[in-house]
Amino acid sequence: MKMIYSIIILVCCTMTSTAQFVQNNSRSLYSDVKAYRVGDAVTILIVEETIADNSATTTQSTKTDLSGGVSASTGSTSFDGSVSLGTGNTFNGRGQTSRNEKFRTKLSAKVTSVEANGNMKIEGKRTFQLNGENQSITLSGFIRPADVQSDNSIYSYSIMDLTVVYEGDGTITTAQEPGMITKFLRWLF
Repeated sequence: MKMIYSIIILVCCTMTSTAQFVQNNSRSLYSDVKAYRVGDAVTILIVEETIADNSATTTQSTKTDLSGGVSASTGSTSFDGSVSLGTGNTFNGRGQTSRNEKFRTKLSAKVTSVEANGNMKIEGKRTFQLNGENQSITLSGFIRPADVQSDNSIYSYSIMDLTVVYEGDGTITTAQEPGMITKFLRWLF
């Protein structure tokens, strides 16, 4: 009888211990630890560089000449008159803009939902204080599991519908804003 109880206990313990490995959300012992379900964290490597150059040159020239003449004679008197009118206008315009921006940082984001095709919606926010300025970076977008690297990171250029908001609040930001009178005059005109 003790033997039967021992076998039943052994079978129950074996079934309980294997059940934890059979669960749907378990990971393989041989695969990399990558984000693939809601709540998982992924490291975003934000590497954005924008270079824009634009230039335009316009030359416009107009010239108008108008001339006419009248001549008449009656007997001993003759009249000879001519009129000439000329106008000219020249316009040269040139404009050029150049902009070069780089933004590099790391940010952790959380998987908030997984679509039927396996793509994951991610959202992340990091807030820090630098030289008396409160800075915050907010990120959202969609990632493909195939783009997540073995170290559980992904580059920002691989994120679909990427939205990155970089905001600051403090002394420097306040100094860069126009004053109340300037704001009022802009509103007026």
